[in-house]
Amino acid sequence: MQVSTASQKELKRAYKEKRAVAGVFQINNHRNGKVFLGSSLNIEGPLNAHEFMLSSGSHRNCALQADYKSHGAKAFTFDVLGVVEIKDAPGFNISAELEVLENLWLEELNPVGDKGYNPNPKIRQA
Repeated sequence: MQVSTASQKELKRAYKEKRAVAGVFQINNHRNGKVFLGSSLNIEGPLNAHEFMLSSGSHRNCALQADYKSHGAKAFTFDVLGVVEIKDAPGFNISAELEVLENLWLEELNPVGDKGYNPNPKIRQA
């Protein structure tokens, strides 16, 4: 299937205008209740990367990868927990707003140790 030049230009324009979404996500193992918590100023990229790494057997978190392999993909969900609402206000700082959101979810889920796959509470990704 060939896309017309006008459609290609429209797709490129739409891609360039699309804003990155900052937020917090989780990878939830429904078999044992453990979660992996992550956040990013562009949540779509890391969330897709984690799913790809797990499905290809190359995730750098050994415990998460081992459970993914033993329980199977159907035991896991990849969920966006919250996104930063962009405000058109002087002094608005998206990174600071994301940090607040991160702290709320870290407190709520406590994904370190027996409850989760995070090695420490630093969850921000590129």
